[in-house]
Amino acid sequence: MAPAEREEALYPLPVDPLLALTALQKGGALLVFTGVAAPVIGLLLKRVGGGWETMGGGPFAILNERLSQKGASPPTVDPAIQAAEVRQMLEAKSERRRQRGEEPLDVEAETERLLAAERPRGEEAMDAELRAEVRQLVVVRNERRLREGLEPLDVEAETDRQLADFIGSN
Repeated sequence: MAPAEREEALYPLPVDPLLALTALQKGGALLVFTGVAAPVIGLLLKRVGGGWETMGGGPFAILNERLSQKGASPPTVDPAIQAAEVRQMLEAKSERRRQRGEEPLDVEAETERLLAAERPRGEEAMDAELRAEVRQLVVVRNERRLREGLEPLDVEAETDRQLADFIGSN
């Protein structure tokens, strides 16, 4: 078999035009591919078959955990369990300090201090924050009324009225 025939058998398609491209032409082809073809392929993958949403999914994916927790409210913690866990962590911290030769913690006092810091964020604190926010709105409204030449409102009475309206609207 002649060398030309052997080359035709190995490469049935003409190779010369592809090899004849200049570096500038090859760069242009690369830009066209990345600028046009790749986004079109990405859009097709997204629209056809929903492959984009399942990317990275599976039984061990973190995505599954996020989807299941998305609409759920944070779990409530039993105060007794929370107190027991805080006490346990403080006892471990105190033991580590004792092993290092430092003074151990007063576990009971520290537990009370930490748990007391959690309690003010209850309903009373939320009510106080809501009242303060409504009061700020009433003060701003009074400033606007004064600029318009109207008589100002009683700030505390208006705050109470708006809170009553808000609570009554539920």
